Amino acid sequence: MITLRNLTLRRGTKVVLQGASVTLNPGEKIGLVGRNGAGKSSLFALLAGRLQADGGDAEIPPRWRLGEVAQSMPETSDGATDFVLQGDLPLTAAQAQLVAAEAADDGHAMADAHMALDEAGAFDAPARAQALLLGLGFRNEQLDAPVNSFSGGWRMRLQLARALMNPAELLLLDEPTNHLDLDALVWLEAWLQRYTGTMIVISHDREFLDAITRVTLHLDDAQLTRYTGNYTAFEEMRAERMSQASAAFGKQQERIAHLQRFIDRFKAKASKAKQAQSRVKALARMERLAPVLTESEFEIEFREPASLPNPMLSLQDVSCGYGKRVIVRNASRTVMAGQRIGILGANGQGKSTLVKTIAHMMPPLAGEIIEGKGLAVGYFAQQEMDLLSEDDTPLQRMVRLAREVSPQAREQELRNFLGTFRFEGNMVHQKVGTLSGGERARLVLATIVWQRPNLLLLDEPTNHLDLSTREALSIALNEFEGTVMLVSHDRALLREVCDEFWLVTSGGVSPFDGDLDDYQKWLLEVSRAIARGQEPPALPRPAGMPAADAPAPAATAPAVPREDRKAAGKASRDARAQLSAQTRPLRAELQQIDGRLARLSQEKAQVEAKLVNPTAGDYAELGRNLAHVSAEISMLEERWLELQTQLESMNG
Repeated sequence: MITLRNLTLRRGTKVVLQGASVTLNPGEKIGLVGRNGAGKSSLFALLAGRLQADGGDAEIPPRWRLGEVAQSMPETSDGATDFVLQGDLPLTAAQAQLVAAEAADDGHAMADAHMALDEAGAFDAPARAQALLLGLGFRNEQLDAPVNSFSGGWRMRLQLARALMNPAELLLLDEPTNHLDLDALVWLEAWLQRYTGTMIVISHDREFLDAITRVTLHLDDAQLTRYTGNYTAFEEMRAERMSQASAAFGKQQERIAHLQRFIDRFKAKASKAKQAQSRVKALARMERLAPVLTESEFEIEFREPASLPNPMLSLQDVSCGYGKRVIVRNASRTVMAGQRIGILGANGQGKSTLVKTIAHMMPPLAGEIIEGKGLAVGYFAQQEMDLLSEDDTPLQRMVRLAREVSPQAREQELRNFLGTFRFEGNMVHQKVGTLSGGERARLVLATIVWQRPNLLLLDEPTNHLDLSTREALSIALNEFEGTVMLVSHDRALLREVCDEFWLVTSGGVSPFDGDLDDYQKWLLEVSRAIARGQEPPALPRPAGMPAADAPAPAATAPAVPREDRKAAGKASRDARAQLSAQTRPLRAELQQIDGRLARLSQEKAQVEAKLVNPTAGDYAELGRNLAHVSAEISMLEERWLELQTQLESMNG
């Protein structure tokens, strides 16, 4: 097992861990969570042996092999399969052992080396390496392609495959989903669920954590807290723990104030001096609870669009690609005002190419895009640096943008606006090239919000965002009055935002009749069919449409049942917002009643205490007070039950 005892870790002047203790058992799958900058990657470096603790002990079984994804971009002409095979350390050690034995012409050593190769699974190792590559989205013709022929994102997939190839007892994964599409993500989840070693993963993908982890380790305020359960269970338990801590702190503050009032009142009175002194000692002995501090909420609010053309745009036999290479052919789709469209498909099928073409980042190779009058596009590129300049500062970028879309903006107004996206103080003068991925993503979001778009084209907007910022983006997109077209591997975001899906595959764009669960099921059926050498299953068809009349990849307008389902999805989203507004007064009244009941209960306890030994003159008055308090408590409890029943009925 892994045991951290009273551990202290510093990075420069920053204290990452201070007296932290936790135990992780063999075979556990752990999600390591915490805000950006809390020190999660530093803890990984400690576990990997790249950092030494400044205090305390960190015990890891010495025989455990470590697997982790190297963050450096590999530069080698080795083939992809050979590169992944090199990640199997027992196999490479056995191969080196055999080479040394053959060079020494040592028969016994050669026999030992062959035994080691057999134990390392040398016979089927190439097949295992290629299965990893295919699962992560590589095509058959890429299995032996040189590593340096791939782009940066694909090289990081190679590093991930190389880490998974190693039969490690401890696997450390730092944001393994960042360069994966939804297809590869589904495959990786299934692989990690079968992994039998101890795994610790850092991720900002809620559904990914829920699917593969059963323990959550929270790093906050230089402390580690262990929770049993996945990320959703952690959120619930932490909220309960914070609520209890807040209540305990409030009660202690009341006790402290009561003692202090007694001391202040009677410390100079001779007859009460002894009691006052005893309360001074009680106050000194009291172990003070810390106030519950929560992270300030981050909010994004898209401004109301100046207009909402309907339709927003129409694709008429549009082909997209680069130069003479056509990736998407004959796409004919119409985008209406208010739609929430999720764009699905494996990497390389053309999702980003389609979005870039709609965003005017590249011209269509054929066909026509007809735009509605007043169309204003807000585009978020998968690589933020496609939209930003390294030498710019956030303030310079906003000043230039304001000249284009809002000439009346003053510098202070732009500073205030950037402050709402957590660019405060000198950060507005920091070079974009030195910003973190999350900071660059927030800057792109700021530029989009400023432009008041009515069509949002978002290509992997959450790659570098932490969970709180992802939640803020999801809320903002649900409240946005325009149209959203979203490419993302974040299933929580897709589920919360999108009402319908397009599938980009086999060179075409077609509607996908189903939700994300249907899509994942279809992907698994496709992978099983390919593994068995069978014909992949056809796409799910819109309800009521005969297979013969089903749309081709270049499908035109969707069928009526699909329009009904889109309308129902929009109505559901509007209904949720309306329900929240309707229940807000009830929830506020419930909160007031809770506060009043707490005060009345305290008052009732005080009256009952006096009634135990009343003076001759106040017995009747105390009785009347008790009756009044009890009656009000009874009335408020009945009202509380009535409100609670109303809320449950409305939510139901």
